[in-house]
Amino acid sequence: MPKRHLITCALPYANGPIHIGHIAGCFLPSDIYNRFLRMQGKDVLFVCGSDEHGVPITLKAKKEGKTPQGVVDENHAVISKALKDFDIRFDTFSRTTNQLHHETAQDFFKNLYDKGVFIEEVSEQFYDEEAGEFLADKYIVGTCPSCGNQEATANPCEKCNRNNTPQDLINPRSALTDSKPILKETKNWYLPLDKIQEDFLNDWVDTKKSDWKPSVYGQCNSWLKEGLKPRAMTRDLNWGVDVPIKDAEGKVMYVWFDAPIGYITATKEAAGEDWEKWWTDSETELTHFLGKDNIVFHTIIFPAMLQEHGDFILPTNMPANEFLNLEGEKISTSKNHAIWLHEYLEDFPGKTDELRYTLTSILPETKDADFTWKDYQAKVNNELVAILGNFVNRVIVLSNKYYDGIVPVGSLQLNSTETLNKIESSLQSFNQRQGLENYMEIARSGNKYLQETEPWKLIKYEANAQAVADCLYTCIQIVKEIGEYAQIFLPETSKKLLNLLNIKSFDGEIKAGHQLGEASLLFEKIEDEMIENQMAKLHKTKEEMTEVSDAVEVEIAELKPEITYDDFIKMDLRVGTITAAEKVKKADRLLHITLDIGTETRSVVSGIAEHFAPDDIIGQQVTYLANLAPRKLRGIESSGMILMAEDTDGSLKFVAPSEQISSGSGIT
Repeated sequence: MPKRHLITCALPYANGPIHIGHIAGCFLPSDIYNRFLRMQGKDVLFVCGSDEHGVPITLKAKKEGKTPQGVVDENHAVISKALKDFDIRFDTFSRTTNQLHHETAQDFFKNLYDKGVFIEEVSEQFYDEEAGEFLADKYIVGTCPSCGNQEATANPCEKCNRNNTPQDLINPRSALTDSKPILKETKNWYLPLDKIQEDFLNDWVDTKKSDWKPSVYGQCNSWLKEGLKPRAMTRDLNWGVDVPIKDAEGKVMYVWFDAPIGYITATKEAAGEDWEKWWTDSETELTHFLGKDNIVFHTIIFPAMLQEHGDFILPTNMPANEFLNLEGEKISTSKNHAIWLHEYLEDFPGKTDELRYTLTSILPETKDADFTWKDYQAKVNNELVAILGNFVNRVIVLSNKYYDGIVPVGSLQLNSTETLNKIESSLQSFNQRQGLENYMEIARSGNKYLQETEPWKLIKYEANAQAVADCLYTCIQIVKEIGEYAQIFLPETSKKLLNLLNIKSFDGEIKAGHQLGEASLLFEKIEDEMIENQMAKLHKTKEEMTEVSDAVEVEIAELKPEITYDDFIKMDLRVGTITAAEKVKKADRLLHITLDIGTETRSVVSGIAEHFAPDDIIGQQVTYLANLAPRKLRGIESSGMILMAEDTDGSLKFVAPSEQISSGSGIT
């Protein structure tokens, strides 16, 4: 058994506040696990902090007329306050702009540099001439060679999860200016992931197959099977941790190099001079909580860094969660389709546990989940109020009515040991949804026992006095167990139960003769009007953002840079006719199309399968770019490109002649 437990939660990016998707993804699961271990008496350290470097921060600063530091200061304050108000109890909530973090990250980098780990290489990187800067991976947009997603960025593709490099993308363009980037020479320092994979990662990941979630192991293993490549750990930016070596002026560390080192920085802040035992002692168990979009960095890049450093322990587990959707749609920060944590806390004061309960009950542990306001209302009213709250209130009311609130002399008639063991077993294996279900079983069993015993009937006859005492004594002990395990799932409720039971802790049984507190309701019903207000708020925001989005699309189209006639005539545009179409296997968005262009037929792979059925487009005439260099997509050679128009609602339309015309006709 490990001597101590170090728990980390993925650092939230400080370019905006956090929403319920972040909470369900890693904050709530990590907090539950932290509370569970502490209740067991384990030695635990729980750390997190704001991730405050990278290009998005600089872009937001430019847009808002602020400094990057001003942006992160503002968002760090909002994030840290919201998490604290939501009862997420970190030992420290650090930030990567702290001087201590810069020093820690630089020491780490220097360690690898001095050991000769990095590959120093002058290479051509994408450069935006209009913006006057090198482009970070996520700001290079193009077509994914695997699934045809035309808005793919480097790093994992959002649609097929392929780990693209900027050079993999077809027709790359700058997300900053929408212009075509050029390749420009620059020097950077690369982590040789291919070598580290061969020497360490393959064997290490293989030992985790039975411990990690299948989704975590599967995603990690797929990258390894594809084969890792050296990855630059430095960037040409002016915002980040300066690279502490000669010839690196004007360069900062790759944000995903310095961000996980933030866990070490946070540990230093929390533990002081005692920090090393948490990172260097083999008796420490390191657990990373994160969302599935961060799996590659925690299962491959950070472990590779730790291994090459040599002084630090490696993570034991990484229980990554899937995504949480909202009202049947993907949460979108750009469209403001989200429930922001700080706004929830303002709209529902004193109702942190209600949201904690609902989110825990739908945690996306094995697949994406969906939050709806109606479900939130139902879970609060039908479960927290009607089951847990109702049982506790009845017990306290009856005890005050029959015994003036003094615990009677009785014997325990109901044993919850099996249920409590199930809770602990579920939480130990990171199955927190099941743990919550088992927790609610305590209240359900108590309600059933109380209803079947009916002390309000027994009390009418003196001969039943002991049976009534046994019943209420048992129910009071059950309330105590509900309060004890509420420390894990419903921390504010556990405090209320301490007051109701008039005790300072949940240790031991509540003895006969103890004076209970006055009855009060643990939860209030969520009224229809509250839910209607939230739905109206979401709908209004969506409408506003759609209007803004439409305006932005028009603005971007108008601001595209001019081209000359010579640029235009380079394109060989023709009319083509679709003669055959079929779905590409294991690619939901791709169609393999056979196109008649008059003189010959062409094979084209197009990402339109979600918009058109193969049989429906036979005979469809299209506009075809015939002289685009061929590329292979899913093993199929795709020659040229079919041009499509995207409407404001996201639907696709063929760009086609208004009347039938001969296949192969030129477009001039």
